[in-house]
Amino acid sequence: MKLRRPTDFLILAALEETGRNVATNLQAHTDKSRKNINTRLPVLEDYGLVRKIGPAERSGLYEITQTGKAALVYRDQYDEVDDFATLLEGPTADAGQESAEAAFVRGELEDEETEE
Repeated sequence: MKLRRPTDFLILAALEETGRNVATNLQAHTDKSRKNINTRLPVLEDYGLVRKIGPAERSGLYEITQTGKAALVYRDQYDEVDDFATLLEGPTADAGQESAEAAFVRGELEDEETEE
């Protein structure tokens, strides 16, 4: 997984903040060119960090995936690890607080807080 910093993380953060969105709106949120956004979205989709949704194949509407949300949790470690994809796939609750947070974001853990 080869991500472009800061562009890819800006796109992921914008999708997390705004929800489903198209390249034109992501351009406004990231201050990156529309061409750059349009180039990176399919790459992020191939990595499983975003998914294309919408009523038509060419709608250009994307949303962040659970793995994309985990990538945001780990963005500070991107340059420190050899295989960022493995980092995103592997952590469990036993691996520490930050890893547990990423696993929770991916939907692998239930919220431990219960209301009485």
